[in-house]
Amino acid sequence: MDNQTIIIGGGASALMLASLLPKNSAVIIESNDKLGAKLLISGGGKCNITNANMGTKYYLGEADFIAPSLKAFNEKSLLRWLDRQGLEPVLRKESQYFCKDSASQLVNIFKKEVKKQTVLLDTKVVSVTKIDNIFYVKTDKKIYTSKRVVVASGGLSFPKLGASNIGHEIAKSFGHIISKTAPALVGFTVQKEQFFFKELSGTSTDVVIDVNGDKSKGSLLFTHKGLSGPAILDASLYWDKGQITIDFLPDFSFENIKGSKKHLSSLLPIPKRITKAFLVQLGLQDKPFYKISDSELKLLHILKNYKFAPSGTFGYSKAEVTKGGLLTDEVDKITMMSKFCKELYFIGEVLDITGRLGGYNFQWAFSSAFSCAKYIKKGRSED
Repeated sequence: MDNQTIIIGGGASALMLASLLPKNSAVIIESNDKLGAKLLISGGGKCNITNANMGTKYYLGEADFIAPSLKAFNEKSLLRWLDRQGLEPVLRKESQYFCKDSASQLVNIFKKEVKKQTVLLDTKVVSVTKIDNIFYVKTDKKIYTSKRVVVASGGLSFPKLGASNIGHEIAKSFGHIISKTAPALVGFTVQKEQFFFKELSGTSTDVVIDVNGDKSKGSLLFTHKGLSGPAILDASLYWDKGQITIDFLPDFSFENIKGSKKHLSSLLPIPKRITKAFLVQLGLQDKPFYKISDSELKLLHILKNYKFAPSGTFGYSKAEVTKGGLLTDEVDKITMMSKFCKELYFIGEVLDITGRLGGYNFQWAFSSAFSCAKYIKKGRSED
Protein backbone atom coordinates (compact mmCIF):
# COMPACT_ATOMS: atom_id res chain seq x y z
CA MET A 1 0.00 0.00 0.00
CA ASP A 2 3.01 2.29 0.48
CA ASN A 3 2.90 3.80 -3.02
CA GLN A 4 -0.83 4.41 -2.88
CA THR A 5 -2.50 7.65 -1.83
CA ILE A 6 -4.62 7.40 1.30
CA ILE A 7 -7.65 9.68 1.08
CA ILE A 8 -9.30 10.44 4.42
CA GLY A 9 -13.01 11.00 3.85
CA GLY A 10 -15.66 9.75 1.45
CA GLY A 11 -17.48 12.94 0.53
CA ALA A 12 -17.46 15.23 -2.52
CA SER A 13 -13.76 16.18 -2.63
CA ALA A 14 -12.56 12.66 -1.73
CA LEU A 15 -14.74 11.02 -4.38
CA MET A 16 -13.67 13.41 -7.12
CA LEU A 17 -10.01 12.93 -6.23
CA ALA A 18 -10.31 9.12 -6.24
CA SER A 19 -12.14 9.30 -9.58
CA LEU A 20 -9.37 11.35 -11.17
CA LEU A 21 -6.45 9.27 -9.90
CA PRO A 22 -5.15 6.22 -11.82
CA LYS A 23 -6.52 2.74 -11.14
CA ASN A 24 -5.32 1.02 -7.96
CA SER A 25 -3.48 4.13 -6.79
CA ALA A 26 -5.74 5.28 -3.92
CA VAL A 27 -7.39 4.06 -0.74
CA ILE A 28 -10.49 5.86 0.57
CA ILE A 29 -11.02 5.63 4.33
CA GLU A 30 -14.57 6.67 5.27
CA SER A 31 -16.10 6.60 8.76
CA ASN A 32 -19.65 6.13 7.44
CA ASP A 33 -21.12 2.89 6.14
CA LYS A 34 -21.69 4.55 2.75
CA LEU A 35 -20.01 7.04 0.42
CA GLY A 36 -21.32 10.54 -0.31
CA ALA A 37 -23.70 10.76 2.66
CA LYS A 38 -23.79 14.57 2.57
CA LEU A 39 -24.17 14.65 -1.21
CA LEU A 40 -27.25 12.46 -0.91
CA ILE A 41 -29.16 14.82 1.42
CA SER A 42 -28.05 18.15 -0.06
CA GLY A 43 -30.30 20.38 -2.14
CA GLY A 44 -33.44 18.67 -0.87
CA GLY A 45 -32.10 15.33 -2.11
CA LYS A 46 -31.36 16.71 -5.60
CA CYS A 47 -27.84 18.04 -4.82
CA ASN A 48 -27.03 21.55 -5.99
CA ILE A 49 -23.81 20.58 -7.79
CA THR A 50 -22.54 23.94 -9.05
CA ASN A 51 -23.53 27.40 -10.26
CA ALA A 52 -23.37 29.13 -13.65
CA ASN A 53 -22.19 32.31 -11.90
CA MET A 54 -18.74 31.33 -10.67
CA GLY A 55 -15.83 33.28 -9.23
CA THR A 56 -13.84 33.98 -6.09
CA LYS A 57 -16.31 36.70 -5.01
CA TYR A 58 -18.81 33.98 -4.10
CA TYR A 59 -16.48 32.61 -1.43
CA LEU A 60 -15.41 33.57 2.06
CA GLY A 61 -11.67 33.01 2.06
CA GLU A 62 -8.48 34.13 0.32
CA ALA A 63 -9.31 34.89 -3.32
CA ASP A 64 -5.68 34.32 -4.37
CA PHE A 65 -5.83 30.80 -2.97
CA ILE A 66 -9.22 29.94 -4.50
CA ALA A 67 -8.55 31.35 -7.99
CA PRO A 68 -6.05 28.78 -9.40
CA SER A 69 -8.30 25.79 -8.63
CA LEU A 70 -11.43 27.50 -10.00
CA LYS A 71 -9.49 28.40 -13.14
CA ALA A 72 -8.11 24.88 -13.58
CA PHE A 73 -11.48 23.18 -13.09
CA ASN A 74 -14.43 25.56 -13.26
CA GLU A 75 -18.17 24.91 -13.49
CA LYS A 76 -17.95 24.32 -17.25
CA SER A 77 -15.16 21.76 -16.76
CA LEU A 78 -17.27 20.03 -14.11
CA LEU A 79 -20.37 19.93 -16.35
CA ARG A 80 -18.26 18.46 -19.20
CA TRP A 81 -16.87 15.81 -16.84
CA LEU A 82 -20.37 14.92 -15.63
CA ASP A 83 -21.63 14.78 -19.21
CA ARG A 84 -18.94 12.21 -20.03
CA GLN A 85 -20.24 10.14 -17.11
CA GLY A 86 -23.80 10.36 -18.48
CA LEU A 87 -25.20 12.98 -16.09
CA GLU A 88 -26.74 16.18 -17.41
CA PRO A 89 -27.64 18.46 -14.47
CA VAL A 90 -30.70 20.69 -14.83
CA LEU A 91 -30.64 24.46 -14.37
CA ARG A 92 -32.93 25.83 -11.67
CA LYS A 93 -33.33 29.23 -9.98
CA GLU A 94 -31.62 30.87 -12.99
CA SER A 95 -28.07 29.71 -12.26
CA GLN A 96 -28.06 26.65 -9.99
CA TYR A 97 -27.34 23.16 -11.35
CA PHE A 98 -29.07 20.19 -9.71
CA CYS A 99 -29.34 16.47 -10.40
CA LYS A 100 -32.44 15.94 -12.52
CA ASP A 101 -33.97 13.15 -10.45
CA SER A 102 -31.99 12.69 -7.25
CA ALA A 103 -28.54 13.14 -5.72
CA SER A 104 -28.04 9.39 -5.97
CA GLN A 105 -27.42 9.91 -9.70
CA LEU A 106 -24.21 11.78 -8.85
CA VAL A 107 -23.23 9.46 -6.00
CA ASN A 108 -23.72 6.42 -8.27
CA ILE A 109 -21.33 7.95 -10.82
CA PHE A 110 -18.72 8.36 -8.11
CA LYS A 111 -19.31 4.84 -6.79
CA LYS A 112 -18.73 3.47 -10.28
CA GLU A 113 -15.60 5.60 -10.72
CA VAL A 114 -14.02 4.66 -7.39
CA LYS A 115 -14.46 0.93 -7.93
CA LYS A 116 -10.97 1.15 -9.43
CA GLN A 117 -9.66 2.13 -5.98
CA THR A 118 -9.77 0.47 -2.55
CA VAL A 119 -12.67 1.70 -0.39
CA LEU A 120 -12.74 1.13 3.37
CA LEU A 121 -16.11 1.98 4.95
CA ASP A 122 -17.03 2.08 8.65
CA THR A 123 -13.41 2.91 9.41
CA LYS A 124 -12.55 5.85 11.65
CA VAL A 125 -9.17 7.56 11.34
CA VAL A 126 -7.68 8.22 14.78
CA SER A 127 -4.38 9.89 13.87
CA VAL A 128 -1.76 10.40 11.17
CA THR A 129 1.97 10.40 11.82
CA LYS A 130 5.00 10.45 9.51
CA ILE A 131 8.29 8.67 10.07
CA ASP A 132 11.00 9.17 7.44
CA ASN A 133 9.00 9.27 4.19
CA ILE A 134 6.14 7.02 5.26
CA PHE A 135 2.76 8.09 6.68
CA TYR A 136 1.14 5.89 9.33
CA VAL A 137 -2.64 6.29 9.31
CA LYS A 138 -4.02 4.83 12.51
CA THR A 139 -7.68 3.77 12.35
CA ASP A 140 -10.00 2.07 14.84
CA LYS A 141 -9.22 -1.20 13.05
CA LYS A 142 -5.56 -1.17 12.00
CA ILE A 143 -2.69 1.03 10.86
CA TYR A 144 -2.25 1.74 7.14
CA THR A 145 0.91 3.11 5.54
CA SER A 146 1.43 5.22 2.43
CA LYS A 147 3.73 7.70 0.74
CA ARG A 148 1.06 10.40 0.61
CA VAL A 149 -2.10 11.35 2.49
CA VAL A 150 -4.97 13.60 1.39
CA VAL A 151 -7.23 14.97 4.12
CA ALA A 152 -10.69 15.34 2.55
CA SER A 153 -12.72 14.79 5.71
CA GLY A 154 -14.89 17.92 5.50
CA GLY A 155 -16.02 20.11 8.39
CA LEU A 156 -18.15 19.81 11.51
CA SER A 157 -21.59 20.12 9.91
CA PHE A 158 -24.09 17.26 10.15
CA PRO A 159 -22.50 15.22 12.97
CA LYS A 160 -25.28 12.63 12.45
CA LEU A 161 -23.64 11.90 9.09
CA GLY A 162 -20.33 11.20 10.79
CA ALA A 163 -18.82 14.69 10.57
CA SER A 164 -15.92 15.18 12.95
CA ASN A 165 -12.92 17.43 13.55
CA ILE A 166 -10.41 14.73 12.55
CA GLY A 167 -9.18 16.78 9.58
CA HIS A 168 -8.44 19.76 11.79
CA GLU A 169 -6.78 17.53 14.42
CA ILE A 170 -4.51 15.98 11.77
CA ALA A 171 -3.61 19.45 10.49
CA LYS A 172 -2.77 20.66 14.01
CA SER A 173 -0.62 17.60 14.66
CA PHE A 174 1.57 18.73 11.74
CA GLY A 175 1.82 22.30 13.06
CA HIS A 176 -1.02 23.90 11.12
CA ILE A 177 -3.29 26.59 12.55
CA ILE A 178 -7.08 26.24 12.45
CA SER A 179 -9.02 29.49 12.26
CA LYS A 180 -12.18 29.87 14.35
CA THR A 181 -14.91 27.57 13.04
CA ALA A 182 -18.67 28.20 13.07
CA PRO A 183 -21.82 26.74 11.50
CA ALA A 184 -22.63 28.37 8.14
CA LEU A 185 -25.48 28.19 5.63
CA VAL A 186 -27.71 27.75 8.66
CA GLY A 187 -30.83 29.27 10.24
CA PHE A 188 -30.87 31.99 12.91
CA THR A 189 -32.36 31.84 16.38
CA VAL A 190 -33.91 35.10 17.59
CA GLN A 191 -34.05 37.42 20.60
CA LYS A 192 -37.08 37.84 22.86
CA GLU A 193 -38.23 40.88 20.82
CA GLN A 194 -38.56 38.63 17.75
CA PHE A 195 -40.39 35.74 19.44
CA PHE A 196 -43.47 36.76 17.45
CA PHE A 197 -41.66 35.32 14.39
CA LYS A 198 -42.41 31.85 15.77
CA GLU A 199 -46.15 32.51 15.43
CA LEU A 200 -45.50 32.89 11.69
CA SER A 201 -43.94 29.42 11.44
CA GLY A 202 -44.38 27.93 7.96
CA THR A 203 -44.83 31.24 6.11
CA SER A 204 -42.23 32.60 3.72
CA THR A 205 -41.58 35.75 1.74
CA ASP A 206 -38.87 37.14 -0.55
CA VAL A 207 -36.42 39.49 1.14
CA VAL A 208 -33.02 41.17 0.83
CA ILE A 209 -30.75 40.75 3.85
CA ASP A 210 -27.77 42.99 4.53
CA VAL A 211 -24.95 41.74 6.79
CA ASN A 212 -22.29 44.46 7.02
CA GLY A 213 -22.66 45.28 3.32
CA ASP A 214 -22.90 41.70 2.04
CA LYS A 215 -26.37 41.18 0.58
CA SER A 216 -28.41 38.01 0.24
CA LYS A 217 -31.60 37.83 -1.82
CA GLY A 218 -34.26 35.16 -1.84
CA SER A 219 -36.86 33.49 0.29
CA LEU A 220 -37.01 33.85 4.08
CA LEU A 221 -38.87 31.15 6.01
CA PHE A 222 -40.28 31.67 9.50
CA THR A 223 -39.87 28.54 11.64
CA HIS A 224 -40.72 27.52 15.20
CA LYS A 225 -36.99 27.93 15.99
CA GLY A 226 -36.49 31.31 14.32
CA LEU A 227 -35.58 32.13 10.71
CA SER A 228 -34.48 29.92 7.83
CA GLY A 229 -34.86 29.76 4.04
CA PRO A 230 -32.30 30.39 1.28
CA ALA A 231 -31.78 34.11 2.00
CA ILE A 232 -31.13 33.46 5.69
CA LEU A 233 -28.79 30.52 5.01
CA ASP A 234 -26.78 32.62 2.58
CA ALA A 235 -26.65 35.57 5.00
CA SER A 236 -25.39 33.33 7.81
CA LEU A 237 -22.11 32.93 5.93
CA TYR A 238 -21.27 36.57 6.69
CA TRP A 239 -22.73 36.84 10.20
CA ASP A 240 -20.72 36.32 13.38
CA LYS A 241 -22.56 38.55 15.80
CA GLY A 242 -24.40 41.87 15.81
CA GLN A 243 -27.21 43.29 13.73
CA ILE A 244 -28.53 42.29 10.35
CA THR A 245 -30.97 44.32 8.24
CA ILE A 246 -33.91 42.73 6.42
CA ASP A 247 -35.87 44.42 3.64
CA PHE A 248 -39.23 42.63 3.71
CA LEU A 249 -40.43 44.77 0.79
CA PRO A 250 -37.76 44.54 -1.92
CA ASP A 251 -38.77 46.09 -5.26
CA PHE A 252 -41.59 47.94 -3.48
CA SER A 253 -42.01 51.66 -2.86
CA PHE A 254 -44.59 53.32 -0.63
CA GLU A 255 -44.49 56.24 -3.10
CA ASN A 256 -46.28 54.10 -5.71
CA ILE A 257 -49.35 53.46 -3.56
CA LYS A 258 -50.17 56.98 -2.43
CA GLY A 259 -53.91 57.52 -2.01
CA SER A 260 -54.76 53.82 -2.25
CA LYS A 261 -58.02 52.79 -0.57
CA LYS A 262 -56.85 49.20 -0.07
CA HIS A 263 -56.11 47.98 3.43
CA LEU A 264 -52.44 47.53 4.32
CA SER A 265 -52.72 43.73 4.62
CA SER A 266 -53.99 43.56 1.01
CA LEU A 267 -51.68 46.23 -0.35
CA LEU A 268 -48.24 45.13 0.83
CA PRO A 269 -46.70 42.41 -1.39
CA ILE A 270 -46.11 39.95 1.46
CA PRO A 271 -48.41 37.29 2.94
CA LYS A 272 -51.25 38.83 4.98
CA ARG A 273 -50.27 36.81 8.02
CA ILE A 274 -46.83 38.45 8.05
CA THR A 275 -48.20 41.96 7.46
CA LYS A 276 -50.73 41.61 10.28
CA ALA A 277 -48.11 40.31 12.72
CA PHE A 278 -45.86 43.29 12.00
CA LEU A 279 -48.77 45.73 12.31
CA VAL A 280 -49.45 44.36 15.80
CA GLN A 281 -45.77 44.79 16.71
CA LEU A 282 -45.74 48.34 15.37
CA GLY A 283 -49.01 49.17 17.13
CA LEU A 284 -50.71 50.00 13.82
CA GLN A 285 -54.22 49.25 12.61
CA ASP A 286 -54.90 47.42 9.38
CA LYS A 287 -56.62 50.26 7.55
CA PRO A 288 -56.80 51.83 4.07
CA PHE A 289 -53.46 53.30 3.07
CA TYR A 290 -54.81 56.81 2.42
CA LYS A 291 -55.76 57.02 6.12
CA ILE A 292 -52.16 56.44 7.25
CA SER A 293 -50.57 59.43 8.99
CA ASP A 294 -46.99 60.56 8.35
CA SER A 295 -45.85 59.18 11.70
CA GLU A 296 -47.53 55.83 10.94
CA LEU A 297 -45.92 55.74 7.50
CA LYS A 298 -42.56 56.30 9.12
CA LEU A 299 -43.19 53.26 11.33
CA LEU A 300 -44.21 51.18 8.27
CA HIS A 301 -40.86 51.96 6.67
CA ILE A 302 -39.31 49.65 9.27
CA LEU A 303 -40.43 46.81 6.97
CA LYS A 304 -37.94 48.11 4.41
CA ASN A 305 -35.18 48.34 6.99
CA TYR A 306 -35.89 45.87 9.81
CA LYS A 307 -32.83 45.63 12.07
CA PHE A 308 -32.22 43.01 14.73
CA ALA A 309 -29.41 40.91 16.15
CA PRO A 310 -29.89 37.12 15.89
CA SER A 311 -29.21 35.39 19.20
CA GLY A 312 -27.33 32.62 17.41
CA THR A 313 -27.71 29.89 14.79
CA PHE A 314 -29.38 26.49 14.64
CA GLY A 315 -25.90 24.97 15.10
CA TYR A 316 -23.81 22.35 13.32
CA SER A 317 -26.62 19.78 13.30
CA LYS A 318 -28.55 21.98 10.85
CA ALA A 319 -25.65 23.77 9.12
CA GLU A 320 -24.88 22.84 5.53
CA VAL A 321 -21.20 23.74 5.91
CA THR A 322 -18.53 24.83 8.38
CA LYS A 323 -16.83 28.18 7.96
CA GLY A 324 -13.28 28.59 9.17
CA GLY A 325 -10.73 25.81 9.08
CA LEU A 326 -7.13 25.22 8.06
CA LEU A 327 -5.38 28.51 7.22
CA THR A 328 -4.81 28.58 3.48
CA ASP A 329 -1.51 30.48 3.62
CA GLU A 330 -0.05 27.25 5.07
CA VAL A 331 -1.08 25.23 1.98
CA ASP A 332 0.21 25.44 -1.59
CA LYS A 333 -2.56 26.97 -3.74
CA ILE A 334 -1.54 25.05 -6.88
CA THR A 335 -1.04 21.57 -5.44
CA MET A 336 -3.03 21.65 -2.14
CA MET A 337 0.07 20.27 -0.39
CA SER A 338 0.92 21.31 3.16
CA LYS A 339 3.80 23.77 3.33
CA PHE A 340 4.86 22.06 6.56
CA CYS A 341 4.84 18.42 5.46
CA LYS A 342 5.71 17.02 2.06
CA GLU A 343 3.05 14.74 0.49
CA LEU A 344 0.34 15.76 2.98
CA TYR A 345 -2.59 17.43 1.19
CA PHE A 346 -5.81 19.17 2.23
CA ILE A 347 -8.84 19.63 -0.03
CA GLY A 348 -12.47 20.72 0.23
CA GLU A 349 -14.25 21.96 3.33
CA VAL A 350 -11.42 21.22 5.78
CA LEU A 351 -9.75 24.38 4.44
CA ASP A 352 -10.74 27.92 5.47
CA ILE A 353 -12.79 28.38 2.28
CA THR A 354 -16.60 28.58 2.39
CA GLY A 355 -18.91 29.25 -0.53
CA ARG A 356 -22.27 30.96 -0.65
CA LEU A 357 -25.50 29.00 -0.97
CA GLY A 358 -26.02 27.71 -4.50
CA GLY A 359 -23.54 24.93 -5.33
CA TYR A 360 -20.36 26.85 -4.54
CA ASN A 361 -19.11 24.51 -1.83
CA PHE A 362 -19.40 21.42 -4.00
CA GLN A 363 -17.64 23.25 -6.82
CA TRP A 364 -14.78 24.10 -4.43
CA ALA A 365 -14.64 20.46 -3.33
CA PHE A 366 -14.35 19.30 -6.94
CA SER A 367 -11.96 22.08 -8.05
CA SER A 368 -9.55 21.60 -5.14
CA ALA A 369 -9.64 17.83 -5.74
CA PHE A 370 -8.74 18.43 -9.40
CA SER A 371 -5.70 20.55 -8.46
CA CYS A 372 -4.55 17.92 -6.01
CA ALA A 373 -5.07 15.03 -8.45
CA LYS A 374 -3.15 16.80 -11.20
CA TYR A 375 -0.11 17.19 -8.97
CA ILE A 376 -0.28 13.68 -7.48
CA LYS A 377 -0.51 12.12 -10.96
CA LYS A 378 2.55 14.11 -12.02
CA GLY A 379 4.42 12.98 -8.90
CA ARG A 380 3.49 9.32 -9.42
CA SER A 381 4.75 9.37 -12.98
CA GLU A 382 8.09 10.63 -11.71
CA ASP A 383 8.38 8.00 -8.94
